[in-house]
Order: sequence, then structure tokens, then C-alpha cells
Amino acid sequence: MGLTYNSTGTGALEKNLKIERMTDDDKVIALAGNPNVGKSTIFNGLTGLNQHTGNWPGKTVTNAQGKYKFKDRNFILVDIPGTYSLMANSVEEEVARDFICFGNPDATVVVCDATLLERNLNLVLQTIEITNNVIVCVNLLDEAKRKKIHIDLKKLSELLGVPVVGTSARTGRGLDDLVKAVYDVTAGKIVPEPIKIEYDEEIEKAVSVLEPAVKKYVNGNLNSRWISLKLLDGDDTLLSSMEKYLNFNISSNREILLKLEEAKELLGNNGITDNIFRDRIVSGIYSVAERLAKQTVSFENEKYNETDRKIDRILTSKIYGIPVMIALLGVVFWITIIGANYPSELIASGLFWIENRLADLFILLDAPLWLREMVVTGIFRTVAWVVSVMLPPMAIFFPFFTLLEDLGYLPRIAFNLDSFFKRACCHGKQALTMCMGFGCNAAGVTGCRIIDSPRERMIAILTNNFVPCNGRFPTLIAIITMFFAGVFTGPLKSFISALLLVSVIIFGIAMTLLVSNMLSRTILKGMPSSFTLELPPYRKPQIGRIIVRSIFDRTLFVLGRAVCVAAPAGLVIWILANVYVNGHSLITHVAEFLDPFASLIGMDGIILLAFFLGFPANEIVIPIIIMSYLSKGSLIEFENLSQLYEVLVSNGWTWLTAICVMLFTLLHFPCGTTCWTIKKETQSWKWTVLAILIPTVTGVLCCFIVANTARLLGLV
Repeated sequence: MGLTYNSTGTGALEKNLKIERMTDDDKVIALAGNPNVGKSTIFNGLTGLNQHTGNWPGKTVTNAQGKYKFKDRNFILVDIPGTYSLMANSVEEEVARDFICFGNPDATVVVCDATLLERNLNLVLQTIEITNNVIVCVNLLDEAKRKKIHIDLKKLSELLGVPVVGTSARTGRGLDDLVKAVYDVTAGKIVPEPIKIEYDEEIEKAVSVLEPAVKKYVNGNLNSRWISLKLLDGDDTLLSSMEKYLNFNISSNREILLKLEEAKELLGNNGITDNIFRDRIVSGIYSVAERLAKQTVSFENEKYNETDRKIDRILTSKIYGIPVMIALLGVVFWITIIGANYPSELIASGLFWIENRLADLFILLDAPLWLREMVVTGIFRTVAWVVSVMLPPMAIFFPFFTLLEDLGYLPRIAFNLDSFFKRACCHGKQALTMCMGFGCNAAGVTGCRIIDSPRERMIAILTNNFVPCNGRFPTLIAIITMFFAGVFTGPLKSFISALLLVSVIIFGIAMTLLVSNMLSRTILKGMPSSFTLELPPYRKPQIGRIIVRSIFDRTLFVLGRAVCVAAPAGLVIWILANVYVNGHSLITHVAEFLDPFASLIGMDGIILLAFFLGFPANEIVIPIIIMSYLSKGSLIEFENLSQLYEVLVSNGWTWLTAICVMLFTLLHFPCGTTCWTIKKETQSWKWTVLAILIPTVTGVLCCFIVANTARLLGLV
């Protein structure tokens, strides 16, 4: 029995992907492309705010959907993962292939980089082997123009046999033409007739043997030639997907099995093994892409990318690469430290003014004193602390981080660190996920999806917490400024603070590598996998887009999550501080219980308790310490760090205490949001518990060694 549209097509994936059609005439469009071709910009440009994200069924790969309307029809745009190929060597490639093949989209838009068209055409050619309804979008024409690269779009369309549209998505140029082309293809006004890729004679003979049997089965609903090629390739992932989406097990179809055996015997007689078969398929596609590029692309200057290469010779140099990276990191943190002080004070003043008005409201309503204190000085004040402390550094750090990303520098960081991660027997892409952790460890954990190997992905997840997130920066900066940079004045003070902060971060990176290596040799044994890291061209950043993206996608997102956990944390803190047993608050009792152990690792019970209570949000650790030392029932605010320094010193803090607190701040367990994210990504409480225990045990050991070494040497 053959396949019908009742057993295949969008319906097979629609339910799991939660594709919601407004009418039966709505069209589903797949948006494909290599990484760094501007696919997301096109997606955002077409769909605006009318979009949502989720995960592909059973995969930790993000699926973005958006809607737009053109003329009389609604379109649902599905942004499939960026990939270089549909050979299914990774989860992303498998997801992209399955949606194009089994999701039966009404059309597939393949986005290409105009400056790297030949390489991008490989994906185009692989896509038109699966489906006829393809529109090629040649993006970044502005970049190509700047580099004096000319592309004959009309000729390329004629050679490919599908519509080709040129765009500069960042400025919106060409998007109207793209929308029209999609409409014309889905409405049947344009009927694409894609180029047929001819392979070696032996391969074509084998395909001719197998395809008739396959064609009889698929009934024209799937590309029988492409299915035949994949069966000859021995693609197990395709067989699994066919069984999953089509309820088809090849072992149950005797006719196809016999023809497949006959075709493979024909290949074997000609000395074509599975590896040789795939190599010839890849070579065939590459040769066609090369021929098409030669016929349609011309260069005024063959050395158009020479400037990029000159810059790369410095930024990715074995001599200068790492020092430049550290210097840039130092500059970013220096600006963050300098710039965050005044806004933080301003926001704090505003929020505490609101607090006073909120207290007046409770008095006006004649609310009980305990309720007023609990809501105002407990919940609201904790949230105010988190906002005033977190928002300014994030509002500065995230735009700079996004700027480096937009410029194309982050892949260079991964390139520089790749050899270090390889030596640690983990994946080079972990360098990118680690960088994401500087902003938010939860985001870094989510970013580990880009690592294909499950073993290496798990290592990256378990060690992401070793780089300080934005929530831990304020604590580190405050301690560095008070105890180590405080002897300096003027610009030198902020410079020393930034330098010391960079040193702490380098230590965190070193711990990441050390623990990753230990994990790869113990519970997560294995050899590092290989991967190809693309170094995208340097591009002029769009400042407006950077600000919007960093504020809405990162700053407000992270801040929102922190506020959500800070509010209940504030309630718990207030209860512990205001419930008394035998004349002492619960905080005091718990701190006394923890004090002997805390002393062994260079701290006291109150500090250790503050870390536990700060589990929902790292930003509230210092405020809890202050509140406990001063025996206050709520968090308090200081006008400057000098006042805070006096309180800490008067409660027994020394330079050793400061170092141990910094070490534990850097190495202790992840925050509540990160832990929840780890649970979602791993789908396992076992790995979540390990993600908590590994940094905590590491932090305790480091603090124990430092504290007791200093005591033995008589340094304190």
C-alpha cells in the first residue's frame, strides 16, 4: 500500500510542533540556511512580534514559529535549525531534514550568504533533491556590494530552476520580493523545476534499480529519487524517521529490500563501499555548486576578504589571540564597573522611594504591622535590591556582549580556546557556551544544545557554572573594591578592580577546563569529537538592533526570572529574620549551627547561610549577610561601600575571608533558575544533583585549602 497525504505531510508533525492554522488555506513555510546567513533577521523581519519558540519533539533543539499575512493568505514560518548540510550528521541536520521531508511544508526558503554563495549552494542543492517547492534567498547583498562581489540572480534562478530573490534583511531590502515569491510558489503561479544532480554512472544505475520500487510506495508524495539515494547511503536516521513519521519499517517491505540488495550488489561489484558512496555524493553536490558559482558570481577584487584575514592573523594568533581576548574582556568589565555605579544608586533611590509610598499605603489601609513589614521590607525590598544591583551591570554588559557577537568576534574566542578544550577532552564549542554563561548560566546551559555529542554536551552543562554570571558579578566587584582595590584612588581604582575581576574569571575558566578534564576521564569517559568552526566575516554592527536585542532578549529576560525567584526568597528571609526562638532569630540559630564547618573553609555561619538563602538569586547574598550582622529584620541599604566595609571588618572579616567568599561565590552551586534549566535540558534529576554537587564540592575544597594554608603559614 502506498503513502497518502493522510499518513504523511504536515499532519504528521503539526501536532507535536503545535502549528496552529487559522484556516485550512494557511501555508506552512520552512526557513532553512547555514549559520550566520541572517536567517533570524529575515524571520524577525517577516513575522515581527507574532512569533513563539519551543523545542522540536524529543529534541533539545529550539523551534521558532512566526506568522505573517500577504494578500489574502496567512503564512506560518517555521525557522528550522541553521545547518550546513542535510546529511544528518547532527541533531540539527536531522531535524532540518525531517521537517523538509516529512513535514511537507508548502514551500522551503533557503537563505544564502551572498559573500559565500558557493559554499551555501550545497544546502540549496541538497534541499531541491528533497522538494521542488524551493525559493532561494540570497541575503547580505549589502555585504557583497561592499566587498565588490556581483551575483547574477536571474541567471542563478535559470540554472537552479527555482525562484531566486536578493535581500539585505538588516535594512529590509528585498523582503517584499521574497514574500511575493513565496506567495507565487504556494499559489501555483510559479512552478519550480529544479536542476537534477547527475552522479557517477555506477550510482545512477543503482538508483535506477531501486527507485521504481520506492516510487510505487511513496505515491509521489515524497521524492523517490532522494529516498533511494538515502537508502543506498545506509542512512539509519532516515529509516528511523520514516518509521516514526510514516509508520514504515523497510524490513516489512520485501520488494524494496530485494531491490536495495540488488542495487548495493551492483555498487559493490564496482568497488563502491558505503564510505565511497557518500564521498561521491558529496563530491557531486560540491562540483555542481562550484560550477553554478563560477557561472553567476564575479569579483572585482579577488582579495575582497584580505582585511578580515589580516585582522584574524592578530585576533586568532597563537601569540596575540589570548592576550587580546583578555584585554577586551578587561575593557568590557572596566566599563561595566565604572558605568553601573551611578545608575544603580539612582534606581535604588527610586525603588526605595516607592517602598516608602507602599508603606504609607499599608498604614492608610490600617493593615497589620506584620503584614506591612512582610510585604514591604521583606518581599518588595528584596526585589528592589535585585533590580537595583542587577539591572545596571546587565544593561551595560549585555550590549557589549551582543556587540562582540554581532561583529563576529565570539567565534574567534571559541577558536582561540578550542585547543585548551580539546586537551581537556571536551568539545571546542564549549567555549561559546561558557561565554554565554557570563551573562546568565541558565542561558549558557541552554546554549549547550549546539554541541552534538551527548557526552560533551553534558560536560559543558555540568561545568557552565564555573564562570561567574551577571548575578555574581556585583558581589565579586564589591569585595574586590573594598578589600583589594580600596587602597587606590581615582581611575586607577577602577582599573585595578577590572584587572582583579579578569583574574578571577581566568581562574574560573581554568577550573572549567580542569573539572571538564576530570569528568571526561571518570564518569563521562570518551574522546573529543571533531567539528568545523566557521569564522564568519566581520560585519558592521547595528547599534539599534544590538540595544533592542540585548535589552529585551537578554537583560529583561534574565531580570524577570531573577525577580520571580527573589520575591519568594524575600518572604523566606523575612520569616527567618523575624521569628524568634529563645530570644534569637532563626537566622542566628542556623548560623550558629553552620559556624564550625564554615570556619574550616575561611568563612562564618552567617556567610554560609547567606549563600544557601541566596539560592533563588545570587544578588541577595551580600544583603542577607548585612541584615544578619546588624540583627535587622529586613534588608538594608548603604550609601557607599565604605560603610559596608566597616560593618564587615567589625564582624571579623579579613583579607582571607574576602578571598574565600570570592572563591565560593565563583564556585558554589548554581542558582535556582540555572538548576531548573539543567533539569529541563537533561531530563534527569541525577545530572541536576551532580550539577549542584560538583561546583559546591570544588568550592569547599578550594576554600579549605586556601584558608588552612594561610593559617598554617601564619598569614592571618
